[in-house]
Amino acid sequence: MESLLEIHNLSAGYGQNLVLQGVNLKIKPSDFIGVIGPNGGGKTTLLKAILGLITPISGTIHFSESMTSGGVHRIGYLPQINNIDRQFPITVFDVVRSGLMSRKRLMGRYSAEENESALHLIEEMGISDIRNNPIGELSGGQIQRALLCRALVNKPALLILDEPNTYVDNRFERELYEKLKVLNEKLAILLVSHDLGTISTYVKSYACVNNSLHFHEGNTVTPELLKSYECPIQIISHGDIPHTVLHQHTH
Repeated sequence: MESLLEIHNLSAGYGQNLVLQGVNLKIKPSDFIGVIGPNGGGKTTLLKAILGLITPISGTIHFSESMTSGGVHRIGYLPQINNIDRQFPITVFDVVRSGLMSRKRLMGRYSAEENESALHLIEEMGISDIRNNPIGELSGGQIQRALLCRALVNKPALLILDEPNTYVDNRFERELYEKLKVLNEKLAILLVSHDLGTISTYVKSYACVNNSLHFHEGNTVTPELLKSYECPIQIISHGDIPHTVLHQHTH
C-alpha cells in the first residue's frame, strides 16, 4: 500500500533549540496513529513540520500525489481549542467554510456546492441550530464540533488532531472518538493525546515522540515498552476500582 506521506531522517526545532532529530515515519491511507510522549518531547513540532508551519532543519517530508490537490496538501487539522480566539467576530458557518480556503484562493465567494457541503457537515455534527452563532458564545464541545467540520469540509486524506479532548465535555469526547473510528474507514488519522487509556480503544498504532520517534505497531502498549522508549506517560490500569498508575521517571 502506497504511503500518503513519508518522513525521512527529520530534524526540526526553533532557532538553536533542536526539538526533533532523526525522525522517520510512514503514514498509510488506513492508519490511525496515536502520537504520545512527554510535554516538550516534540509532538507539536512534528505536527507543525507536517503541516508546513515550520521548515525542517534537515531531512525530508514527501507527500504522495494522492495527498495533493490543486497544489495544496489534503490535510485536515483540528487544533487545541485553547488556541482559538473566541473574540474573533465569526459565525460557526464561517468557521466551517474557512476550511475550504487555500493559498490559491484567499478571496472570493463560496460556491453553492461548497456551502451545501459545509451545511451537511454542520447538520451531521448536530450543530445546525447554532450555525449562525458567533464562536464566542459556544461551549468547548460546540467549538470542537465546528472545528472538526472545518477540518473535514475539504475532504482530506489525512486528519491531524492535537489533544482533541482538551476543554470538552465527556459526552462529546465519546462521540468524537466514535466519529473518528468511522472516519478512519476513508482517511488516515494522526492523533496527539496524553490520554492513553482512552485512545487505546481506537488507535491502531503508536508513535512515541521524545526528541526522537519510536513507532509501535498495534494498540497494546505496556509500561515496559514505554520505559524502553524513554516515553514517560500515564498508564491506565483496570481493577476492582478504576485507577491511574503513574510510573516514576527521572528528569
